[in-house]
Amino acid sequence: MSDAARQHDVRSHRLDDEEIARNFGDLHPRLSRSEALIAADRCYFCFDAPCTTACPTGIDIPGFIQKIRSDNLRGSAHTILQENIMGGMCARVCPTEVLCEEACVRNTHEEKPVEIGLLQRYATDPVFADGTQLFARAAASGKKVAVVGGGPAGLSCAHRLAVLGHEVVVFNRDEKPGGLNEYGIAAYKAIDDFAQKEVAYILSLGGIELRNKQALGKDFTLKQLRDEYDAVFIGVGLGATNALGLDHESLEGVDNAIEYIAELRQADDLGELPVGRRVVVIGGGMTAIDIAVQSKRLGAETVDIVYRRGPEQMGASRYEQDLAQTNGVTIHHWAMPVALRGDQHVTTVQFARTELDSKGHVRSRGDEFELTADTVFKAIGQTVDTGQLGAELDSLEVEHDRIVVNYVCKTSLDDVWAGGDCVLGGDDLTVTAVQHGKLAAIDIDRYLREA
Repeated sequence: MSDAARQHDVRSHRLDDEEIARNFGDLHPRLSRSEALIAADRCYFCFDAPCTTACPTGIDIPGFIQKIRSDNLRGSAHTILQENIMGGMCARVCPTEVLCEEACVRNTHEEKPVEIGLLQRYATDPVFADGTQLFARAAASGKKVAVVGGGPAGLSCAHRLAVLGHEVVVFNRDEKPGGLNEYGIAAYKAIDDFAQKEVAYILSLGGIELRNKQALGKDFTLKQLRDEYDAVFIGVGLGATNALGLDHESLEGVDNAIEYIAELRQADDLGELPVGRRVVVIGGGMTAIDIAVQSKRLGAETVDIVYRRGPEQMGASRYEQDLAQTNGVTIHHWAMPVALRGDQHVTTVQFARTELDSKGHVRSRGDEFELTADTVFKAIGQTVDTGQLGAELDSLEVEHDRIVVNYVCKTSLDDVWAGGDCVLGGDDLTVTAVQHGKLAAIDIDRYLREA
């Protein structure tokens, strides 16, 4: 088949509207009251609960589950949201299977852990549905803080600062706030525009001004913010996608997974999205799983994920790997791309089998194989957009293109804090970004009141 003909294998409407709707329905629907009570009754309410220790935001998990048992959903939601203001989204996207639920004392070979994520959603959904405001602002401090980034880290920081009585301006580079919660996760994990409902709840507290389509390094500088505001928080995420470093990477059909997911999340009609008949995904993290499963649910015939190491080293959890495979995705381990082939449009990806050398580094084993492809998605991680932010980061301590912060997310500058994926040591999780924003806000408050 010629390249010109193969281009026609990337098309829309591979499935009818009814099947698309089923495929992109809620991955884990909210528990009913009876289901929630049964799930809550399984909790041992440990005094020194390992699940709470495993939660990056330190939610009192036995506490909120106990309130569910007594039908005090508002109190349960408050217990969750006072530690994690994005507890609704985290209940949907957090890898609970490797955090709180993995630490659950009931997580044994004989039984499953308490369904903490589903219980968290059960408690918080009513709050976001009716807009019940569980927080009040402290007396005005007279201080004003700039928050750069409208994702989980920035919004978490802004909310806690507003609760503490400070005025906040959030500079968001996108058309909508929410960051990866809005643009970067699988559509079936957060249906019904939930990301924006959560943002609306955060902003309804008051004291937070949102300015969309305002980007650091393009529309304003860090120096300008430091001159104008009493403190600055940077939560810009990662704006650039890592390259494969192969020839012909600019071929048609070789796309960035995160960009396609963003397009999918904003699409009014998912059936209109073009999808390849044969899709190859390169990478092993959550983005790789999300783009692979969604491609399959859009109607791709074959979807292959190829990762250079083994299943234990994949950034995606075992649950997510299983989800991909039960959706018809094939995962190939121990292989790396070495060539992209095609005249104008990609047709084939050549891979080399891999192994570890004596130092634990990945190397080619010598034998190779090929996969035909109409679409190749790059999902090998992101990095800070140094092209736009390079000059802005010059005044900060930076390692490996990430901002260096201390345990309360303070940078090397006295009046600047940072958090989320853009800081050194970030793990690309919404829940970690939320915690960074919260810790920074608490320390910013201390700084402002001591000034």
